This record gives sequence, structure tokens and C-alpha cells, in this order.
Amino acid sequence: MKPYGNLLNLKKKVSYESKKNSEKISIISTKLVHQIFDTINISLLVLIFTLFFLSFNSQTKWSNTYKNLSKTRAINNNLIDYISKIEEFYISELESTNTYRKTKPKDLIYLDKLPEKKESFFKKNLSSFIEGFSHSKYQRGY
Repeated sequence: MKPYGNLLNLKKKVSYESKKNSEKISIISTKLVHQIFDTINISLLVLIFTLFFLSFNSQTKWSNTYKNLSKTRAINNNLIDYISKIEEFYISELESTNTYRKTKPKDLIYLDKLPEKKESFFKKNLSSFIEGFSHSKYQRGY
């Protein structure tokens, strides 16, 4: 050691071969570290894309399920409306049974059956044709 002012210069003599070996080791270790980080990054990317597609698939399934549930809810609401109208009708019918009295055969009025008037097909069509001309339904020319 040579004193140089107040400082001491400490120099370590390293052989050329040990420098080469340490450089090889450092290059190999950096390559190894880079390869490890590359592998980790690629595996993380694969994991992220896999989870993305799985979540996208489940989101699609959930959207379809929600759409079906919304339709079912709308149908149930309609059924509830129909049921409430039917209940209201039956309640009014039950309340009206007390106001009506039971009929007896002597209360009924029997009508004679009137003979049906049969009109021929030709007469019926002819009369509608004549009415069409009189109401200007059927016109000639422009």
C-alpha cells in the first residue's frame, strides 16, 4: 500500500482468468434471470387471457340468464294481474249470489220457436250486387 495524501489506495490484483470466469458467470446468470422473467411474463399473459375468456363466457351466460329471468318476471306480473282480475270477478259473483233469487219453473216464460227465414244464395248475392251499384261501389271506367 502506498499512501497518497490522506487516502490509501487499495488495489486488488485479479487475474485475467478469474475476470473471464466472473464475466461468464455474470452473463450466464443474467441470461438465466432473463429467461426466468420471460417465462413468468408469458405464463402470466396466458393466465390473464385464459381468465379473460372464461369471464367473458360466464358474462355471456349470465346475460342470457338475466334476460330469461326478466321475461319470466314480466310473465309472472301479467299472471298476477290476471289472477287479481279473476279473484275480483269471483268475489263480485259471490257477493251477487245473495241478491239473486232462485227461479222456479213457474217463473220461467216459454216462447214459441219462430220459423227461420231461409234466403237463397242467389237472391242474397244479387241484392248485395244491386246495392253496390246504387251506392256507387261498383263503377265503370276511371
